[in-house]
Amino acid sequence: MKNSMKNIFGLVLVASILMLPSCEIPTDLNDNPNEITLQDVEPSLFLNGAQLANIMVQNSHLNRITGMFSGQLVGYTSLYSNIYGYSLSTVESNDEWNGCYTGVLTNVRHIREAAADDKLLNGIAKVMEAHAVGTMAMLMGDVPYSEVLTEVEDPKFDSQVSVLNAVSSLLDGAITDLGSAGNPTSVLESYDLYYAGDKDKWLAAAYTLKARYALLQSDYSAALSAAMNGISSSAGDMNFVPRGDAATADGDKNLFNEILSGSRTGDLGNNGSFLLEVLNDSTANYRGNAKTNETARHNYYQIDENSGEGNLGVIERFEPMPMVTYFENQLIKAEAAARTSGFSEGLSHLNDYRSWLASGGRLNATFNDSASMMYEGYDASDFDSGGMENSDGVSAETALLREIIEERYVSGFGTYMPFNDHRRLRGDGESNLIPAFPLNTNAATDHVERIPYAQDELTSNGTVDDDPGLYEKTEVNQ
Repeated sequence: MKNSMKNIFGLVLVASILMLPSCEIPTDLNDNPNEITLQDVEPSLFLNGAQLANIMVQNSHLNRITGMFSGQLVGYTSLYSNIYGYSLSTVESNDEWNGCYTGVLTNVRHIREAAADDKLLNGIAKVMEAHAVGTMAMLMGDVPYSEVLTEVEDPKFDSQVSVLNAVSSLLDGAITDLGSAGNPTSVLESYDLYYAGDKDKWLAAAYTLKARYALLQSDYSAALSAAMNGISSSAGDMNFVPRGDAATADGDKNLFNEILSGSRTGDLGNNGSFLLEVLNDSTANYRGNAKTNETARHNYYQIDENSGEGNLGVIERFEPMPMVTYFENQLIKAEAAARTSGFSEGLSHLNDYRSWLASGGRLNATFNDSASMMYEGYDASDFDSGGMENSDGVSAETALLREIIEERYVSGFGTYMPFNDHRRLRGDGESNLIPAFPLNTNAATDHVERIPYAQDELTSNGTVDDDPGLYEKTEVNQ
Protein backbone atom coordinates (compact mmCIF):
# COMPACT_ATOMS: atom_id res chain seq x y z
CA MET A 1 0.00 0.00 0.00
CA LYS A 2 3.02 2.28 0.37
CA ASN A 3 3.00 3.20 -3.34
CA SER A 4 -0.70 4.00 -3.49
CA MET A 5 -1.22 5.62 -0.10
CA LYS A 6 1.45 8.32 -0.01
CA ASN A 7 2.12 11.46 -2.05
CA ILE A 8 -0.88 10.98 -4.33
CA PHE A 9 -2.85 14.14 -3.72
CA GLY A 10 -1.63 15.53 -7.02
CA LEU A 11 -3.08 12.54 -8.83
CA VAL A 12 -6.32 12.87 -6.88
CA LEU A 13 -6.51 16.54 -7.80
CA VAL A 14 -6.10 15.82 -11.49
CA ALA A 15 -8.63 12.99 -11.37
CA SER A 16 -11.16 15.15 -9.60
CA ILE A 17 -10.79 17.97 -12.09
CA LEU A 18 -11.11 15.60 -15.04
CA MET A 19 -14.37 14.30 -13.61
CA LEU A 20 -15.94 17.74 -13.63
CA PRO A 21 -18.22 18.67 -16.55
CA SER A 22 -16.12 21.00 -18.68
CA CYS A 23 -18.70 23.77 -18.68
CA GLU A 24 -18.58 23.91 -14.89
CA ILE A 25 -14.82 23.94 -14.23
CA PRO A 26 -14.16 27.05 -12.13
CA THR A 27 -12.86 29.77 -14.44
CA ASP A 28 -9.99 30.76 -12.17
CA LEU A 29 -8.47 27.30 -12.62
CA ASN A 30 -8.23 27.91 -16.35
CA ASP A 31 -6.16 31.08 -15.91
CA ASN A 32 -2.93 29.24 -15.19
CA PRO A 33 -3.53 25.48 -14.91
CA ASN A 34 0.18 24.80 -14.39
CA GLU A 35 -0.03 26.46 -10.97
CA ILE A 36 -3.11 24.67 -9.62
CA THR A 37 -2.73 23.54 -6.02
CA LEU A 38 -5.07 21.65 -3.73
CA GLN A 39 -5.94 24.89 -1.99
CA ASP A 40 -7.22 26.34 -5.28
CA VAL A 41 -9.91 23.71 -5.62
CA GLU A 42 -13.25 23.85 -3.83
CA PRO A 43 -13.21 20.91 -1.37
CA SER A 44 -16.67 19.77 -2.41
CA LEU A 45 -15.34 19.02 -5.90
CA PHE A 46 -13.38 16.09 -4.45
CA LEU A 47 -16.65 14.46 -3.47
CA ASN A 48 -17.41 13.58 -7.08
CA GLY A 49 -14.34 11.38 -7.43
CA ALA A 50 -14.95 9.70 -4.08
CA GLN A 51 -18.53 8.85 -5.00
CA LEU A 52 -17.63 7.42 -8.38
CA ALA A 53 -14.98 5.24 -6.74
CA ASN A 54 -17.46 4.11 -4.10
CA ILE A 55 -19.95 3.06 -6.78
CA MET A 56 -17.29 0.66 -8.04
CA VAL A 57 -16.68 -0.68 -4.53
CA GLN A 58 -20.38 -1.31 -3.94
CA ASN A 59 -21.76 -2.31 -7.36
CA SER A 60 -19.04 -3.79 -9.52
CA HIS A 61 -16.96 -6.97 -9.87
CA LEU A 62 -16.86 -8.16 -6.25
CA ASN A 63 -20.59 -7.57 -5.96
CA ARG A 64 -21.16 -9.92 -8.88
CA ILE A 65 -18.76 -12.48 -7.40
CA THR A 66 -20.65 -12.59 -4.08
CA GLY A 67 -23.84 -13.01 -6.11
CA MET A 68 -22.40 -16.17 -7.65
CA PHE A 69 -21.34 -17.44 -4.23
CA SER A 70 -24.89 -16.86 -2.94
CA GLY A 71 -26.88 -18.74 -5.56
CA GLN A 72 -28.10 -15.54 -7.19
CA LEU A 73 -25.92 -15.47 -10.30
CA VAL A 74 -24.37 -18.10 -12.56
CA GLY A 75 -21.03 -17.87 -14.34
CA TYR A 76 -21.38 -19.56 -17.71
CA THR A 77 -18.09 -19.09 -19.55
CA SER A 78 -14.60 -17.57 -19.40
CA LEU A 79 -13.54 -15.72 -16.25
CA TYR A 80 -16.93 -15.89 -14.58
CA SER A 81 -17.19 -19.63 -15.16
CA ASN A 82 -13.89 -20.09 -13.33
CA ILE A 83 -14.97 -17.89 -10.45
CA TYR A 84 -18.30 -19.69 -10.27
CA GLY A 85 -16.25 -22.84 -9.70
CA TYR A 86 -14.39 -21.14 -6.84
CA SER A 87 -11.22 -20.42 -8.81
CA LEU A 88 -10.76 -16.85 -7.64
CA SER A 89 -7.46 -15.00 -7.96
CA THR A 90 -6.39 -12.17 -5.65
CA VAL A 91 -6.07 -9.88 -8.69
CA GLU A 92 -9.88 -9.83 -8.90
CA SER A 93 -9.97 -7.59 -5.81
CA ASN A 94 -7.54 -4.95 -7.10
CA ASP A 95 -10.07 -2.50 -8.53
CA GLU A 96 -12.37 -2.38 -5.51
CA TRP A 97 -9.43 -2.25 -3.09
CA ASN A 98 -7.88 0.69 -4.92
CA GLY A 99 -11.30 2.26 -5.32
CA CYS A 100 -11.73 2.24 -1.55
CA TYR A 101 -8.28 3.23 -0.35
CA THR A 102 -7.24 5.57 -3.16
CA GLY A 103 -10.46 6.68 -4.82
CA VAL A 104 -12.56 7.18 -1.68
CA LEU A 105 -10.22 7.67 1.27
CA THR A 106 -7.75 10.11 -0.27
CA ASN A 107 -10.59 12.31 -1.48
CA VAL A 108 -12.71 12.29 1.67
CA ARG A 109 -9.74 12.74 3.99
CA HIS A 110 -8.75 15.81 2.00
CA ILE A 111 -12.31 17.11 2.22
CA ARG A 112 -12.35 16.66 5.99
CA GLU A 113 -9.06 18.53 6.34
CA ALA A 114 -9.75 21.31 3.85
CA ALA A 115 -13.34 21.99 4.95
CA ALA A 116 -13.09 21.24 8.66
CA ASP A 117 -15.75 23.83 9.56
CA ASP A 118 -18.29 22.70 6.95
CA LYS A 119 -20.49 20.34 8.97
CA LEU A 120 -22.49 19.15 5.96
CA LEU A 121 -19.48 18.33 3.82
CA ASN A 122 -17.67 16.75 6.76
CA GLY A 123 -20.67 14.62 7.61
CA ILE A 124 -21.00 13.41 4.04
CA ALA A 125 -17.27 12.64 3.84
CA LYS A 126 -17.46 10.58 7.03
CA VAL A 127 -20.42 8.56 5.75
CA MET A 128 -18.54 7.90 2.51
CA GLU A 129 -15.45 6.69 4.38
CA ALA A 130 -17.48 4.45 6.67
CA HIS A 131 -19.35 3.00 3.70
CA ALA A 132 -16.25 2.11 1.67
CA VAL A 133 -13.96 0.88 4.46
CA GLY A 134 -16.80 -0.96 6.19
CA THR A 135 -17.49 -2.82 2.96
CA MET A 136 -13.87 -3.95 2.68
CA ALA A 137 -13.88 -5.22 6.26
CA MET A 138 -17.27 -6.86 5.77
CA LEU A 139 -16.06 -8.78 2.72
CA MET A 140 -12.45 -9.59 3.61
CA GLY A 141 -12.07 -9.55 7.39
CA ASP A 142 -9.00 -7.77 8.82
CA VAL A 143 -8.03 -4.77 6.68
CA PRO A 144 -5.73 -1.74 7.00
CA TYR A 145 -7.41 1.30 8.50
CA SER A 146 -5.86 2.97 11.57
CA GLU A 147 -2.53 3.62 9.82
CA VAL A 148 -3.65 4.38 6.27
CA LEU A 149 -2.81 7.81 4.86
CA THR A 150 -0.19 8.31 7.57
CA GLU A 151 3.61 8.31 7.47
CA VAL A 152 3.55 4.54 8.05
CA GLU A 153 4.75 2.96 4.82
CA ASP A 154 3.17 -0.45 5.43
CA PRO A 155 -0.12 0.09 7.29
CA LYS A 156 -1.00 -2.78 9.60
CA PHE A 157 -4.11 -4.89 9.12
CA ASP A 158 -6.55 -4.06 11.92
CA SER A 159 -8.96 -6.67 13.21
CA GLN A 160 -12.33 -6.85 11.45
CA VAL A 161 -14.24 -6.02 14.64
CA SER A 162 -12.03 -3.03 15.43
CA VAL A 163 -12.56 -1.65 11.92
CA LEU A 164 -16.33 -2.14 12.05
CA ASN A 165 -16.40 -0.45 15.46
CA ALA A 166 -14.23 2.39 14.17
CA VAL A 167 -16.44 3.09 11.17
CA SER A 168 -19.52 2.89 13.39
CA SER A 169 -17.96 5.56 15.61
CA LEU A 170 -17.16 7.57 12.50
CA LEU A 171 -20.84 7.36 11.59
CA ASP A 172 -21.69 8.73 15.03
CA GLY A 173 -19.52 11.71 14.19
CA ALA A 174 -21.23 12.06 10.83
CA ILE A 175 -24.64 11.99 12.50
CA THR A 176 -23.57 14.78 14.86
CA ASP A 177 -22.18 16.87 11.99
CA LEU A 178 -25.20 16.37 9.77
CA GLY A 179 -27.59 17.13 12.61
CA SER A 180 -26.07 20.59 13.00
CA ALA A 181 -25.32 21.26 9.32
CA GLY A 182 -26.67 24.12 7.30
CA ASN A 183 -28.03 24.10 3.77
CA PRO A 184 -25.83 22.91 0.89
CA THR A 185 -23.96 25.26 -1.39
CA SER A 186 -24.87 25.27 -5.07
CA VAL A 187 -21.54 23.55 -5.81
CA LEU A 188 -22.31 20.74 -3.38
CA GLU A 189 -25.80 20.33 -4.81
CA SER A 190 -24.22 19.85 -8.25
CA TYR A 191 -21.43 17.48 -7.25
CA ASP A 192 -23.11 15.26 -4.68
CA LEU A 193 -24.13 12.49 -7.07
CA TYR A 194 -26.12 10.61 -4.47
CA TYR A 195 -28.29 13.11 -2.60
CA ALA A 196 -27.54 16.60 -4.01
CA GLY A 197 -26.54 17.78 -0.56
CA ASP A 198 -29.78 16.72 1.17
CA LYS A 199 -28.59 16.40 4.76
CA ASP A 200 -31.70 14.53 5.93
CA LYS A 201 -31.09 11.78 3.38
CA TRP A 202 -27.43 11.55 4.34
CA LEU A 203 -28.42 11.39 8.01
CA ALA A 204 -30.84 8.52 7.42
CA ALA A 205 -28.24 6.66 5.33
CA ALA A 206 -25.71 7.02 8.17
CA TYR A 207 -28.15 5.34 10.56
CA THR A 208 -28.85 2.53 8.08
CA LEU A 209 -25.13 1.88 7.73
CA LYS A 210 -24.82 1.75 11.52
CA ALA A 211 -27.64 -0.78 11.54
CA ARG A 212 -25.89 -2.83 8.83
CA TYR A 213 -22.63 -3.03 10.74
CA ALA A 214 -24.41 -3.92 13.99
CA LEU A 215 -26.34 -6.67 12.21
CA LEU A 216 -23.10 -8.05 10.77
CA GLN A 217 -21.94 -8.55 14.35
CA SER A 218 -25.30 -10.04 15.43
CA ASP A 219 -25.88 -7.08 17.76
CA TYR A 220 -29.61 -7.03 17.13
CA SER A 221 -30.54 -4.44 19.75
CA ALA A 222 -28.08 -1.93 18.31
CA ALA A 223 -29.18 -2.78 14.77
CA LEU A 224 -32.83 -2.12 15.62
CA SER A 225 -32.04 1.12 17.44
CA ALA A 226 -30.11 2.49 14.45
CA ALA A 227 -32.58 1.24 11.86
CA MET A 228 -35.45 3.04 13.60
CA ASN A 229 -33.75 6.27 12.49
CA GLY A 230 -32.65 4.93 9.11
CA ILE A 231 -34.00 5.25 5.58
CA SER A 232 -37.79 5.32 5.90
CA SER A 233 -38.86 5.28 2.26
CA SER A 234 -37.37 4.39 -1.09
CA ALA A 235 -37.16 8.11 -1.88
CA GLY A 236 -34.18 8.12 0.48
CA ASP A 237 -32.31 5.28 -1.20
CA MET A 238 -28.63 5.72 -1.94
CA ASN A 239 -28.35 4.35 -5.47
CA PHE A 240 -26.02 4.57 -8.40
CA VAL A 241 -28.32 6.14 -10.96
CA PRO A 242 -26.85 5.90 -14.48
CA ARG A 243 -27.16 9.14 -16.40
CA GLY A 244 -27.06 9.62 -20.12
CA ASP A 245 -28.95 10.01 -23.35
CA ALA A 246 -30.83 6.93 -24.51
CA ALA A 247 -31.19 8.33 -28.02
CA THR A 248 -27.45 8.74 -28.57
CA ALA A 249 -26.27 5.91 -26.27
CA ASP A 250 -23.98 8.43 -24.55
CA GLY A 251 -23.36 8.56 -20.81
CA ASP A 252 -23.43 6.11 -17.93
CA LYS A 253 -24.78 2.61 -17.88
CA ASN A 254 -25.92 0.24 -15.19
CA LEU A 255 -22.62 -1.56 -14.47
CA PHE A 256 -24.06 -5.04 -15.01
CA ASN A 257 -25.59 -3.92 -18.28
CA GLU A 258 -22.24 -2.46 -19.32
CA ILE A 259 -20.30 -5.72 -19.02
CA LEU A 260 -22.96 -7.66 -20.94
CA SER A 261 -22.91 -4.99 -23.63
CA GLY A 262 -19.16 -5.41 -23.97
CA SER A 263 -16.65 -8.23 -23.81
CA ARG A 264 -18.55 -10.28 -21.22
CA THR A 265 -21.64 -10.97 -23.30
CA GLY A 266 -22.86 -14.47 -22.46
CA ASP A 267 -20.46 -14.92 -19.53
CA LEU A 268 -22.69 -14.13 -16.56
CA GLY A 269 -26.40 -14.12 -15.74
CA ASN A 270 -28.97 -15.75 -13.51
CA ASN A 271 -30.83 -18.28 -15.64
CA GLY A 272 -30.59 -21.51 -13.67
CA SER A 273 -29.95 -19.72 -10.39
CA PHE A 274 -31.58 -20.62 -7.08
CA LEU A 275 -32.87 -17.05 -6.86
CA LEU A 276 -35.01 -17.41 -9.97
CA GLU A 277 -36.18 -20.84 -8.83
CA VAL A 278 -37.68 -19.44 -5.63
CA LEU A 279 -39.49 -16.80 -7.70
CA ASN A 280 -40.74 -19.19 -10.40
CA ASP A 281 -44.15 -20.76 -9.69
CA SER A 282 -43.33 -23.78 -11.88
CA THR A 283 -40.52 -25.01 -9.61
CA ALA A 284 -40.57 -26.98 -6.37
CA ASN A 285 -38.63 -24.20 -4.62
CA TYR A 286 -41.20 -21.49 -5.36
CA ARG A 287 -41.70 -19.27 -2.31
CA GLY A 288 -45.15 -17.95 -3.27
CA ASN A 289 -48.34 -18.90 -1.50
CA ALA A 290 -51.99 -17.86 -1.26
CA LYS A 291 -50.85 -14.37 -0.19
CA THR A 292 -47.79 -14.02 -2.40
CA ASN A 293 -47.40 -13.88 -6.19
CA GLU A 294 -43.77 -13.46 -7.27
CA THR A 295 -44.27 -13.45 -11.05
CA ALA A 296 -43.55 -9.76 -11.55
CA ARG A 297 -40.42 -9.82 -9.42
CA HIS A 298 -39.19 -12.96 -11.19
CA ASN A 299 -39.55 -11.26 -14.56
CA TYR A 300 -37.93 -8.05 -13.34
CA TYR A 301 -34.90 -9.95 -11.97
CA GLN A 302 -34.43 -12.23 -14.97
CA ILE A 303 -31.27 -11.40 -16.92
CA ASP A 304 -30.63 -12.13 -20.58
CA GLU A 305 -26.92 -12.84 -20.49
CA ASN A 306 -26.64 -12.62 -24.28
CA SER A 307 -27.29 -8.90 -24.62
CA GLY A 308 -27.01 -5.89 -22.39
CA GLU A 309 -29.49 -3.94 -24.46
CA GLY A 310 -32.08 -6.73 -24.40
CA ASN A 311 -32.64 -6.32 -20.66
CA LEU A 312 -35.51 -4.15 -19.47
CA GLY A 313 -35.53 -5.13 -15.80
CA VAL A 314 -32.99 -5.01 -12.99
CA ILE A 315 -30.03 -4.40 -15.31
CA GLU A 316 -31.72 -2.14 -17.86
CA ARG A 317 -29.24 0.49 -18.99
CA PHE A 318 -30.57 3.26 -16.74
CA GLU A 319 -31.83 1.08 -13.89
CA PRO A 320 -30.57 2.29 -10.49
CA MET A 321 -28.18 0.03 -8.59
CA PRO A 322 -28.81 -0.12 -4.81
CA MET A 323 -26.18 0.71 -2.20
CA VAL A 324 -27.96 1.78 1.02
CA THR A 325 -31.71 1.43 0.84
CA TYR A 326 -35.14 1.42 2.40
CA PHE A 327 -35.53 -2.28 1.69
CA GLU A 328 -32.37 -3.09 3.64
CA ASN A 329 -33.35 -0.84 6.53
CA GLN A 330 -36.90 -2.16 6.76
CA LEU A 331 -35.78 -5.78 6.72
CA ILE A 332 -33.17 -5.07 9.39
CA LYS A 333 -36.01 -3.72 11.50
CA ALA A 334 -38.09 -6.83 10.83
CA GLU A 335 -35.33 -9.28 11.77
CA ALA A 336 -33.90 -7.33 14.68
CA ALA A 337 -37.35 -6.63 16.14
CA ALA A 338 -38.37 -10.27 15.83
CA ARG A 339 -35.26 -11.24 17.79
CA THR A 340 -35.42 -8.52 20.48
CA SER A 341 -38.96 -7.14 20.73
CA GLY A 342 -40.91 -10.26 19.91
CA PHE A 343 -42.92 -11.96 17.20
CA SER A 344 -45.61 -9.27 16.83
CA GLU A 345 -43.13 -6.43 16.28
CA GLY A 346 -41.17 -8.41 13.72
CA LEU A 347 -44.31 -9.38 11.84
CA SER A 348 -45.53 -5.78 11.82
CA HIS A 349 -42.32 -4.55 10.19
CA LEU A 350 -42.42 -7.40 7.67
CA ASN A 351 -46.01 -6.59 6.73
CA ASP A 352 -45.12 -2.91 6.30
CA TYR A 353 -42.48 -4.04 3.86
CA ARG A 354 -44.87 -6.33 2.01
CA SER A 355 -47.23 -3.39 1.61
CA TRP A 356 -44.42 -1.51 -0.12
CA LEU A 357 -43.77 -4.51 -2.37
CA ALA A 358 -47.48 -4.63 -3.23
CA SER A 359 -47.25 -1.02 -4.41
CA GLY A 360 -44.58 -2.03 -6.93
CA GLY A 361 -41.61 -1.37 -4.67
CA ARG A 362 -38.28 -1.60 -6.55
CA LEU A 363 -39.93 -2.78 -9.80
CA ASN A 364 -39.62 -0.44 -12.74
CA ALA A 365 -42.56 0.61 -14.91
CA THR A 366 -42.09 -2.26 -17.36
CA PHE A 367 -42.76 -4.90 -14.69
CA ASN A 368 -45.02 -3.03 -12.25
CA ASP A 369 -48.06 -5.16 -13.10
CA SER A 370 -50.62 -5.62 -10.33
CA ALA A 371 -51.99 -8.74 -12.04
CA SER A 372 -48.68 -10.58 -11.61
CA MET A 373 -47.78 -9.57 -8.05
CA MET A 374 -49.41 -9.94 -4.66
CA TYR A 375 -48.05 -9.36 -1.17
CA GLU A 376 -50.93 -9.50 1.28
CA GLY A 377 -50.14 -9.01 4.93
CA TYR A 378 -49.48 -12.15 6.95
CA ASP A 379 -51.49 -13.11 10.03
CA ALA A 380 -49.85 -14.55 13.11
CA SER A 381 -51.66 -17.82 12.44
CA ASP A 382 -49.78 -18.20 9.14
CA PHE A 383 -46.70 -18.99 11.24
CA ASP A 384 -48.35 -21.43 13.63
CA SER A 385 -47.37 -25.08 13.26
CA GLY A 386 -49.03 -26.34 10.09
CA GLY A 387 -49.76 -22.79 8.90
CA MET A 388 -49.03 -21.31 5.49
CA GLU A 389 -45.46 -20.40 6.46
CA ASN A 390 -44.78 -23.29 8.84
CA SER A 391 -45.45 -26.64 7.20
CA ASP A 392 -42.60 -28.37 9.06
CA GLY A 393 -43.80 -27.55 12.57
CA VAL A 394 -41.03 -25.29 13.85
CA SER A 395 -41.77 -22.57 16.40
CA ALA A 396 -43.71 -19.54 15.15
CA GLU A 397 -40.71 -17.35 15.96
CA THR A 398 -38.39 -19.51 13.87
CA ALA A 399 -40.86 -19.61 10.99
CA LEU A 400 -41.11 -15.82 11.01
CA LEU A 401 -37.35 -15.36 11.06
CA ARG A 402 -37.00 -17.85 8.23
CA GLU A 403 -39.48 -15.84 6.13
CA ILE A 404 -37.70 -12.56 6.90
CA ILE A 405 -34.30 -14.00 5.97
CA GLU A 406 -35.71 -15.42 2.75
CA GLU A 407 -37.17 -12.01 1.93
CA ARG A 408 -33.76 -10.44 2.61
CA TYR A 409 -32.27 -12.99 0.23
CA VAL A 410 -34.69 -12.10 -2.56
CA SER A 411 -34.82 -8.35 -1.97
CA GLY A 412 -31.06 -8.15 -1.57
CA PHE A 413 -30.32 -9.16 -5.15
CA GLY A 414 -27.60 -6.88 -6.49
CA THR A 415 -26.24 -6.11 -3.01
CA TYR A 416 -23.90 -7.84 -0.55
CA MET A 417 -26.80 -8.69 1.77
CA PRO A 418 -27.31 -12.37 0.81
CA PHE A 419 -23.56 -13.11 1.08
CA ASN A 420 -23.38 -11.39 4.47
CA ASP A 421 -26.44 -13.17 5.84
CA HIS A 422 -25.21 -16.60 4.79
CA ARG A 423 -21.94 -16.14 6.68
CA ARG A 424 -23.50 -14.47 9.72
CA LEU A 425 -26.24 -17.04 10.26
CA ARG A 426 -23.94 -19.99 9.66
CA GLY A 427 -21.46 -18.54 12.15
CA ASP A 428 -24.24 -18.17 14.70
CA GLY A 429 -25.32 -21.78 14.28
CA GLU A 430 -28.56 -20.79 12.52
CA SER A 431 -28.14 -22.60 9.21
CA ASN A 432 -31.80 -23.62 9.47
CA LEU A 433 -32.72 -20.03 8.59
CA ILE A 434 -30.59 -19.82 5.43
CA PRO A 435 -32.28 -20.30 2.03
CA ALA A 436 -31.10 -23.70 0.82
CA PHE A 437 -29.36 -22.70 -2.38
CA PRO A 438 -26.97 -25.37 -3.68
CA LEU A 439 -23.26 -24.65 -3.65
CA ASN A 440 -21.60 -24.62 -7.02
CA THR A 441 -18.93 -27.32 -7.05
CA ASN A 442 -17.63 -27.77 -3.53
CA ALA A 443 -18.73 -30.17 -0.82
CA ALA A 444 -21.44 -29.01 1.54
CA THR A 445 -18.88 -28.24 4.24
CA ASP A 446 -16.92 -25.81 2.06
CA HIS A 447 -18.63 -22.45 2.30
CA VAL A 448 -17.00 -19.28 1.05
CA GLU A 449 -16.27 -17.12 4.09
CA ARG A 450 -14.50 -14.13 2.60
CA ILE A 451 -13.26 -12.35 -0.52
CA PRO A 452 -9.46 -12.34 -1.09
CA TYR A 453 -7.22 -9.38 -0.43
CA ALA A 454 -6.05 -7.44 -3.48
CA GLN A 455 -2.87 -8.69 -5.12
CA ASP A 456 -1.64 -5.08 -5.30
CA GLU A 457 -1.75 -4.94 -1.49
CA LEU A 458 -0.16 -8.35 -1.00
CA THR A 459 2.71 -7.25 -3.24
CA SER A 460 3.33 -3.84 -1.69
CA ASN A 461 2.53 -4.20 2.02
CA GLY A 462 5.19 -6.00 4.05
CA THR A 463 2.87 -6.56 7.03
CA VAL A 464 0.93 -9.30 5.24
CA ASP A 465 2.46 -12.46 3.81
CA ASP A 466 -0.38 -14.15 1.99
CA ASP A 467 -4.14 -14.21 1.61
CA PRO A 468 -5.92 -16.57 4.07
CA GLY A 469 -8.11 -18.02 1.31
CA LEU A 470 -11.82 -18.23 0.59
CA TYR A 471 -12.71 -20.60 3.41
CA GLU A 472 -11.10 -18.84 6.39
CA LYS A 473 -13.83 -17.49 8.67
CA THR A 474 -13.65 -13.80 9.47
CA GLU A 475 -13.70 -12.60 13.06
CA VAL A 476 -17.41 -11.72 13.23
CA ASN A 477 -18.46 -15.10 11.82
CA GLN A 478 -16.39 -17.41 14.06
